[in-house]
Amino acid sequence: MFKTLPGFRDFYPEECSLRNHLFRIWRKTAQSFSFKEYDGPILEPLELFKQKSGDEIVSQLFSFEDQGGRAVALRPEMTPSLARMIGAKANALRRPIKWFCIEENFRYERKQKGRLRSFYQFNADIFGEPGPGADAEVIGTLIHSLSVMGLTEQDFVIRISDRHLWVLYLKSLGLDESSIFGVLGLVDKLERMPREVLLEKLTPYFHDAAEDFLIKVDTLTNIRELSDLVTFFKAHVSDAGLSAALADRLDAWNSLIHRLKAMGMGGFLRIDLGIVRGLAYYTGFVFEAFDIQGEHRAIAGGGRYDHLVKKLGGPDLPAVGFAMGDVVIKDLLSEKGLLPNYVQAPDVYVVIGSDEVLQAALGQVQSLRLAGFAVEYPIRTIGFGKQFKAANESGARWAAIFGEDEHARGAAKLKNLTTGEEVEVSFGRLAESLLDLDQQ
Repeated sequence: MFKTLPGFRDFYPEECSLRNHLFRIWRKTAQSFSFKEYDGPILEPLELFKQKSGDEIVSQLFSFEDQGGRAVALRPEMTPSLARMIGAKANALRRPIKWFCIEENFRYERKQKGRLRSFYQFNADIFGEPGPGADAEVIGTLIHSLSVMGLTEQDFVIRISDRHLWVLYLKSLGLDESSIFGVLGLVDKLERMPREVLLEKLTPYFHDAAEDFLIKVDTLTNIRELSDLVTFFKAHVSDAGLSAALADRLDAWNSLIHRLKAMGMGGFLRIDLGIVRGLAYYTGFVFEAFDIQGEHRAIAGGGRYDHLVKKLGGPDLPAVGFAMGDVVIKDLLSEKGLLPNYVQAPDVYVVIGSDEVLQAALGQVQSLRLAGFAVEYPIRTIGFGKQFKAANESGARWAAIFGEDEHARGAAKLKNLTTGEEVEVSFGRLAESLLDLDQQ
């Protein structure tokens, strides 16, 4: 018997219901924040992903040459496709551009807890707005989506950092652009790399001052108050040529934090300059939703990427967004008992008394379905008793009983399968009566 490929999943009805539960929350959240839904192709030119992430991304992709001789890949993420789409029609789109999608992605990675080779993501992005209001709106969307799932301030925190502040600080230490990206890559590994290894890798950049730099990094990454952040940078970035840019960033921090607090989300926020997000295309605020219990893991992440649209051939357009995967969030909700126990039940089970009433019953089945009810009935002829057993096992609230006597009167019985109460209703009022009874 065939099995699924490693890292891929079957979605039986129960699993599909849980997946769709997440999709409903994501979609409703995005729409409540006035994001518009879009979608793009699963297959893209390989060069699109190489242009965004570099040649090293190829080893992580399902890539191949198609029958037309083109180098293509299954998308590992939606951001490059999104940037391509926005760039193609940027001049015709009203700003700010607020789009979201729920899409399947593919990465050729080793299967492990929380990471599979096929996964779904919720993406929400804003283009065309450079100010911190867009960052606040995106972070607010992320917090809201997790809160609606039942997660609280005791379950997750949004760790917020700023690559722009890091760049200003490292520039003040005399580093050039290439060295800055190298150091940021190491800072991104602070929590995962032994200190002695980190110190060794920092030495080529800072020489005898590497230990002193690491001490400063410890101080910086432990700052949790905005006032302390301001004090640190005013003390350590004294270069007059950087002062205007520093003042702008600190103003942006003040605006971001106050906007999110005004939304009632202040309890979810944590200033944490230890979050750098290693991808070089991030340009400003970066953030992640972090599980503060359990496995202490990132459950979503994002940030500002102001130059990606231009890098992929479009106009220079500021952008900020986040992505949340279904695998990690489903595991987290399951651990906390927050996944619903779905029973896929019809609204009505139709009991058909005999072949003589079958045609009339089927006509009413279709009328009920057109009225919006989910209806089940026995496809093949079975006895009355077995039909009632099937009705009870189906989970339906109502049974619509078409017996010969009722049929002669142009009516059917509606039976509440919970209370056992019955009422006779004419064919013409069946759907209306069910709606009325459901509201009682």
